[in-house]
Amino acid sequence: MSATRILVADDHGVVRKGLRLMLEQDPDTKVVGEAADGREAVRLAEELQPDIVIMDISMPGLNGIEATSQIIKRSPDIGVIVLSMHSDVGYILRTLTAGAKGYLLKESAENDLHAAVRSVRKGKRFLSAAIAHSLLDDYVNQLRQKGMEDSYELLTEREKEVLQLLAEGKSNKEVAGLLNLSVYTVETHRTNLMQKLNLHNTAEIVLYAVRKNIIH
Repeated sequence: MSATRILVADDHGVVRKGLRLMLEQDPDTKVVGEAADGREAVRLAEELQPDIVIMDISMPGLNGIEATSQIIKRSPDIGVIVLSMHSDVGYILRTLTAGAKGYLLKESAENDLHAAVRSVRKGKRFLSAAIAHSLLDDYVNQLRQKGMEDSYELLTEREKEVLQLLAEGKSNKEVAGLLNLSVYTVETHRTNLMQKLNLHNTAEIVLYAVRKNIIH
């Protein structure tokens, strides 16, 4: 695999410089551009076609979530890793819905950044460990408050396989190829598991899988 080409987007020059220094400690990583706001990030992503964009969530003009959405719509193969100070579920859900493959807390970026880049380059998702723990605690509290039980064991073995692959970022077509199924069959499994687990979109599938420790 060739060197991973990265675009760094953050409105603080000192942060961009720090991220560049961290990233370029890995000889297989190359920073090909820097953006100071969301609109510049969208423009440079289209112009440079990097493998990965490291995206600050709070930027002037166009925030990181909307910038992520625009980048993914134009270039679906680009992996976006969002950097944020926020660990609440609302931000994470909005970020994943926008199409981001990774979500890092700024406080853990120094430890997690290289692992996140490697995972996303391979087509997998990556969330900071603190995020995963926060999501698990939130999920357990929701179950307690609502007097509900986890419905995971209601899934068939095949539905569990499909759930994990979807949560890892695979498309219906990719899942079909990996499991030697038709796309129609995968779509049926997806519909069934979402109904059983009361999930409504891909972002919620990812959050559920993280909460269940199915993916990391």
